[in-house]
Amino acid sequence: MTLRETETVDLPTPTGPMRTYIFRPAAPGRYPGILLYSEIFQVTGPIRRTAALLAGHGFVVAVPEIYHEFEPAGTVLAYDQAGADRGNALKTTKELASYDADARAVLAFLKGAPYCTGRLGTLGICIGGHLAFRAAMNPEVLAATCFYATDIHKRGLGRGMNDNSLDRIPEIQGELLMIWGRQDPHVPLEGRLKVHAALDAAGTRFTWHEFNGAHAFLRDEGHRYDPELALQSYGLALALFRRKLGEGDLLESAGAGAGETRH
Repeated sequence: MTLRETETVDLPTPTGPMRTYIFRPAAPGRYPGILLYSEIFQVTGPIRRTAALLAGHGFVVAVPEIYHEFEPAGTVLAYDQAGADRGNALKTTKELASYDADARAVLAFLKGAPYCTGRLGTLGICIGGHLAFRAAMNPEVLAATCFYATDIHKRGLGRGMNDNSLDRIPEIQGELLMIWGRQDPHVPLEGRLKVHAALDAAGTRFTWHEFNGAHAFLRDEGHRYDPELALQSYGLALALFRRKLGEGDLLESAGAGAGETRH
């Protein structure tokens, strides 16, 4: 499915405008919405390609800049030590409430967009996996895919590094897909078991996959990229989103009969 040129919107939040990038199919019609959360480096080339992949399968994808109140709009941190240091510093400088307010802003935008069906999911990578997990605590989120979500197990998100993500798991009403790399030092076995046990105790609907992969195996840059695992993982995510969000109401090309749709 071909895509429109990427659009940008500046969504209002309590901490100022949040630059958000919209990827969506070129064909007319309405599509389910996905809130895509980046790594600590913001909207890099690999994140844009992930967004384009999802949009090419029939979704409206909104990608916010997670550090919008600290960095000028359009800032992308490099995949180097300086970029990692800056991203990690901001991760625990930003208030937890601001992360949650940002999620609500993007979800509200998608729900009200004329090209979105209003059926919403979220996907995130690294810190984004944790943010997608928290976004799923909003009742309108029907499905969430979390790739090697960092810091859930040690309550390390936001200022004070004492987040309540584990405590709020009962608020998650949709279905989760949790994907991990067994060779990821950021989320060791004991951390993964802690998250699994909390989801089980809350009766959450979730699927759990642990691959023999390193942290950032999804990122199509760098030596840790594993194309085979990435392809498998995208398939799992797309299957979840299609099952829970549907396929939209893509209109036929000009000349089609009134009311006719193609799926």
